Amino acid sequence: MSTKAWDRVVLARRADRPKAMDIIPRLFASFYSLAGDRHFGEDKALLAGLGFFEGVPVTILAQSKGRNLEENMQCNFGMLHPEGYRKAHRLALQAEKFNRPIITIIDTAGAYPGEKAEERGQAEAIAANLKLFSTLKVPVIAIVLSEGGSGGALALGVADRVYMMENAIYSILSPEGFASILWKDDSRTEEAAELMECTAEDLLDKRIIDAIIPESSIGFEQDLNYSLEIIRNFIRKDLKYLKKLSAKKRNDLRYKKYRVMGKRL
Repeated sequence: MSTKAWDRVVLARRADRPKAMDIIPRLFASFYSLAGDRHFGEDKALLAGLGFFEGVPVTILAQSKGRNLEENMQCNFGMLHPEGYRKAHRLALQAEKFNRPIITIIDTAGAYPGEKAEERGQAEAIAANLKLFSTLKVPVIAIVLSEGGSGGALALGVADRVYMMENAIYSILSPEGFASILWKDDSRTEEAAELMECTAEDLLDKRIIDAIIPESSIGFEQDLNYSLEIIRNFIRKDLKYLKKLSAKKRNDLRYKKYRVMGKRL
C-alpha cells in the first residue's frame, strides 16, 4: 500500500477510530478493572485490569483515549501521568506473581508533560517500567492501536511481540514536534512525517515491530471485527509459543530482539 506517511497520521488520529475501550470487551472476556498506583491516585488514561483471552487469564494494560471531548477530558486524551505508569508497574508485578501473560495496548501522543507530572516523577516512572518490562518473567504482547508517541508509548512497548495496526504510527515524537525542532517551521509537518519513517511498514522493515494488523478496506472504524479476528489469531499463536518457553529463554530472546532493533531486514 502506497499511502503517504502523513495520510497515515491523519487516519491514526481520526476521532471515530476505535479506542481501547472498544477493543477490550470484544477481545477479552470478563474484564475486571483495577485502579490506583498505591502512591498518589488513579489515572484514567490507563485502562487496566484482568480478563480472559480464550480461557487464559491475562493482565491488560491499555492507554485509553475517549470517544468524545468529555471522555477525553476524563482520561487526559490518553496522556498518562506518573501514577498511570506506576499503576502499570504494580499490575505487571502482580501478573508476574500469578504467572499471567500481559497484553498492552498503546494509544498515546506521549506522556503528559505538565509541571505537576514532572514533580511527581514522570521520567522516573517511565524508566522504571522500561526496566521492569525488560526482565518480566511472563509473556508480554503489545499492540500499537493508533498513535504511539515517545517514551510515553515505549513504557508499555517493551514486549516479546509487538503488533501494529496498518494505519497506526509509532515515533519518537509527533511530526509537528519534529518539524518545529529540526527546521523551526511548522509548515513542513507532512515532510517530517515522511522523514520520520513512523508507519507500520517502516517499523516492520526496521524490526521495531513483529507484525502488521491489516485494517478493512472500508475502514477500521467501520469493520472492527475484521482486524480483531486477525489480532486474536496472532495472540493465540504467540501466546501458545511463548508459554512453552522457560522464563530465562523468553528473557534471552527479548534481549536479543531489542539489540537488533533498527537494523533493516
